[in-house]
Amino acid sequence: MKKRTDNFSRFSRQTKGSVIKEAYRQEKRKNKAAARAEGEAFRKKKVEKEQGVPFRSAEKETRPYNKRKEISGPRPRKNFAPKTERTPVAKPTPYRMSGEMPLNKYVAHCGICGRREAAELIKQGKVSVNGVVVNEPGHKVSGKEKIKLEGKPLQLQVESVYILLNKPKDYLTTTRDPAGRKTVLELLKNATKERIYPVGRLDRNTTGVLLLTNDGELAQQLTHPSFEVKKIYEAILDKPVAAKDLEQLLSGLQLEDGFIRADAAGYSDTQDKTKIGIEIHSGRNRIVRRMFEFLGYQVKSLDRVMFANLTKKNVDRGKWRFLQEKEVRNLKYMNQSFIRKTASGQNTQPAR
Repeated sequence: MKKRTDNFSRFSRQTKGSVIKEAYRQEKRKNKAAARAEGEAFRKKKVEKEQGVPFRSAEKETRPYNKRKEISGPRPRKNFAPKTERTPVAKPTPYRMSGEMPLNKYVAHCGICGRREAAELIKQGKVSVNGVVVNEPGHKVSGKEKIKLEGKPLQLQVESVYILLNKPKDYLTTTRDPAGRKTVLELLKNATKERIYPVGRLDRNTTGVLLLTNDGELAQQLTHPSFEVKKIYEAILDKPVAAKDLEQLLSGLQLEDGFIRADAAGYSDTQDKTKIGIEIHSGRNRIVRRMFEFLGYQVKSLDRVMFANLTKKNVDRGKWRFLQEKEVRNLKYMNQSFIRKTASGQNTQPAR
């Protein structure tokens, strides 16, 4: 097997293959448009020369020359509708129920948690419908019922909110902690009035990219194992990592909860072999730390630098920002650039 000991920068760089291809297509279109404009200007000059009309440069002429009309004075201007400004930030959209939906999906759309977490709450008997405890996550509701979680009424979220947080150390990835420890929501007190929750989890001492939202359907997609969303981490270990252990990460390890292997791994810095970049798609608990511990290394620090193509660029530790409209769109439609690919080049995203 070919060793993957190249720099971690090839995993975390911003310019992806799809971006390069799109830039090439845009440049090609631009060149074609320029060639057409140049040809059109040449043809205009030739026609006007034959008809004895003074040549007007293409910069001043905005409409094709019509040789059937005589030029007599300036042409009247048409009234065009003013251009509307486009905002890069996604506008919140209200969620409207159409027919019935499973109870766990309803709870997720209320901004409590994701659909899988909602299913667990329902099975634990914490959700009631019209005063009756329901233990079946698939129980159908129309939204007209009185649905409560631990005695508190639930309501569908009015706005969809998407926030990227650069998580610092010593913060729990949860909405609340019975022991009174710090949670990530404390960093977002003034971000929104909507009830948001983390998508997936990061360990208390793991830092980096964390997405928070009240969009239960999106959270379900990004955390469901079948979608195999890419995650990239940078780990600093207690000693240099041997090349054979990098190969072992790529070939796979048999942990206590099953087989696991990295999708890619390499040295972040060839001068410092204690810094390792690793790409995985598994969402198992503490999986990166456990992989290194299995090989005899202790993880001194672990930072998630990418999650589903979202990075912490320009977001300082402990700070946050709203996602842009394009980022939300890519997440919702599962952009192919952050879906894991097989050796044959086919993505592993299931049909929807």
